[in-house]
Amino acid sequence: MSQAIELTKTLIARRSVTPIDEGCQQIMTGRLAAAGFQVERLSFGSVENFWARRGGTGPVFCFAGHTDVVPTGPLEEWHSDPFTGEIRDGVLYGRGAADMKSGLAAMVTASEEFVAAHPTHKGSIAFLITSDEEGPSVDGTRRVAQVLRERGERLDWCVVGEPSSEVSIGDTIKVGRRGSLSGRLTVHGVQGHVAYPQLAENPVHTLAPALAELTGRKWDQGTEHFQPTTFQVSNLNAGTGAPNVIPGELKARFNLRYSPVQTLEQLKTTVEEILRRHRVRYTLEWYVSGEPFYTAPGLLCAAVGDAVAQVTGVRPKLSTGGGTSDGRFIAPLGAEVVELGVVNASIHKVNECVRVADIDALHRMYVNVLRRLLA
Repeated sequence: MSQAIELTKTLIARRSVTPIDEGCQQIMTGRLAAAGFQVERLSFGSVENFWARRGGTGPVFCFAGHTDVVPTGPLEEWHSDPFTGEIRDGVLYGRGAADMKSGLAAMVTASEEFVAAHPTHKGSIAFLITSDEEGPSVDGTRRVAQVLRERGERLDWCVVGEPSSEVSIGDTIKVGRRGSLSGRLTVHGVQGHVAYPQLAENPVHTLAPALAELTGRKWDQGTEHFQPTTFQVSNLNAGTGAPNVIPGELKARFNLRYSPVQTLEQLKTTVEEILRRHRVRYTLEWYVSGEPFYTAPGLLCAAVGDAVAQVTGVRPKLSTGGGTSDGRFIAPLGAEVVELGVVNASIHKVNECVRVADIDALHRMYVNVLRRLLA
């Protein structure tokens, strides 16, 4: 069993349900320190983070990722203990196996191998690791990036170990992500009896035409690199529980995943204009999870593409699809950001898993990237 696989199993055994790290970072920093990295712990509240760097000059290549995982879901639906890391028929099962403890393990072991072969490598290798990616993402990478920015530290290239592959390892890499804007909407009505609607104001009825327009709207056509903007309702709640009472209030949560052709102010203005035009009485709170970012073809994309092709024989597809990632906090530091990780088909599901061979393949890809950029 390779060191990358053994380390993946060791990390899975830590019950690091967000935002708890449960000692994962200590395992990683111990190995990185032994390889010559200077480690700095940057914890905020209950969130543990670390910044590690080997080398004092540029260019700076950074591995980024998270040790926290989502909850297991119903334990009775798992075929084995989600925090054991059991291997069956060449597949490693466990919470975080794909998202993203295999990626973390491959980063560490690839760095160890590269440093052993190139102890006087060019530039610097760095790690930016958090335990707050699956949660609010407030005190994790966002805060560390703020610290680095205030100190004037610049990153040139960053590989985020999120599970980017779709069918086979390395078939897809992420070179950007759409932005994410969420709203918490309260529609104000007047409670009353269903038999006397003239004496009440039903917020469900008031919102319905506006909601139909919002969900049916074509926001834009996207761009060459980005999917069109989408609007989705994630939660809708109204009513007292009684069948004969018109509710006095409706609460809704919605999200806009937006392409760079939009701005935050454009989106907010459009949503509120539609609500007002339909005479909705409302209160609306906005939350920005992240703005769009895109890494144009350059040294990092070329190095990652070559590194993947050397292992698989096929160049990866470049994509900006999917949700957000912590890359949105790293790109503003001036870094080219690419996400390369294992297959994402089982992430956040019961019986999350990763092919054992893919862990070793990812390790080799990461070694190849380091060689191309820093050897």
